[in-house]
Amino acid sequence: MADWGPVFIAVVLFILLTPGLLIQLPGKSKFVEFGNFQTSGLSIMIHAIIYFALIAIFLLAIGVHMYVGT
Repeated sequence: MADWGPVFIAVVLFILLTPGLLIQLPGKSKFVEFGNFQTSGLSIMIHAIIYFALIAIFLLAIGVHMYVGT
């Protein structure tokens, strides 16, 4: 049986933390902007750090597992 937990968590976090899609930290004119579809190098770095921290928490500390059986 395959463990789909890490794949699911990684995809969901990638979609939610894409800079400029839902939220952008820091924004172009404000610190937090919502749905502006723009990004910057600093924003990409901050979102990558948040992504790494959350994926480490979910996969290493909590240990999310989803098994798909036939």
